[in-house]
Amino acid sequence: MNPFIGPIYAAKGLNLIMRPSLRRFVIIPLLVNFSLFIAAIWLGLHYFDSYMAQAIPAGYEWIEWLLWPIFAIAMLLITFYCFTLVANLICAPFNSLLSEAVEKELKGIAPDSSTSLLETLKEIPKSLWAELKKMGYFLSRALPLLLLFFIPGVNLIAPFLWLIFSAWLLASEYLDYPMGNRNIAFTDQRKVLKQHRITSLSWGGSVMFLTMIPFVNFIVMPLAVAGATALYLDKLDKD
Repeated sequence: MNPFIGPIYAAKGLNLIMRPSLRRFVIIPLLVNFSLFIAAIWLGLHYFDSYMAQAIPAGYEWIEWLLWPIFAIAMLLITFYCFTLVANLICAPFNSLLSEAVEKELKGIAPDSSTSLLETLKEIPKSLWAELKKMGYFLSRALPLLLLFFIPGVNLIAPFLWLIFSAWLLASEYLDYPMGNRNIAFTDQRKVLKQHRITSLSWGGSVMFLTMIPFVNFIVMPLAVAGATALYLDKLDKD
């Protein structure tokens, strides 16, 4: 129930991915995340001005200076949300390997150096199917939230709802890796997160905050996988 647990495990995740024994598991997620975030930043900046002109109702232009940072953050989150789903879809097999290696590291077992590229490739269809099912679940909830941005008046609270949703999404996304490695079904994973709602939102909110920091957001994916694995082992695992 510690609301400040997220930053603690974000720092722990950073420490973990810097360890020599884990660096080789970080390379591919790092490269994919770097490429996609560059694209996300460019698209977010490109379309932001036109959205702002349409989002603020006529007669309320005077509050633009107040709403600008809120809408800016919301637009970045929406863009990063989409690219996070794509990045995790591409990197799911490699993120699972990283999570497994982090667990072995934390338990004092050397990560398996015999894992071959062929073995990783064999896991891709299974990982892609699992990610696609998660994506469908998230999109079915994200799309109604997105519609709120286009309803005058209601769109003033839409960014705050999106902040909460994004924190929950990121918690679900990254805690899936240690739980998925234990063959815990996605429906059961959601039950675990609901039992630890404050902890999950604190963790997801911390990851979300890191995605908005320039240059730091390039390493968010491997950091979040490592931090989520440590968090699950320490606080959520009942075994």
